Amino acid sequence: MWPHPALRTPAERVPEVTDETCAIWDEMIEAMETMPGVGLAAVQLGIMQRLAVVDASDERGQAVCMANPEVLHASAKLRDHEEASPNLPGVFAKVSRPRAVTVRFLNRDGAVEEKDFVGLWATSVQHQIDHLAGKMYFDRLSKTKRDMLLRKAKKQGR
Repeated sequence: MWPHPALRTPAERVPEVTDETCAIWDEMIEAMETMPGVGLAAVQLGIMQRLAVVDASDERGQAVCMANPEVLHASAKLRDHEEASPNLPGVFAKVSRPRAVTVRFLNRDGAVEEKDFVGLWATSVQHQIDHLAGKMYFDRLSKTKRDMLLRKAKKQGR
């Protein structure tokens, strides 16, 4: 839970995808579905590896598993979306991010993959990549809005 130091620590690159990596992804998907959410970064579970899962599909069961995800291209057009995190429950904020991104990552087979994400998928991927860099969604807000959000979260936590 925020402000745990793991949420501010950049995760370690994954040298290769192993059976253990796949087991972590499976655990992450289960946690994401339980929340419920549309994405999860390993650091949110205290696992300091650059691993993320995203599933913004309507029917679910379409999770994309990524190791070492990085944005190669981002659209100039932005999209606003209400973002939140299970690490800071009870609060959310509107964040503007590129509407579409191309991301390179290692997939479940250990192969390098480049994939285009649009809309909620793109928002979630970028949100998870921020987590892997030790950033939270509220870091993208103005200082005033960020301070208000954190005060509200603290008040609700009492």
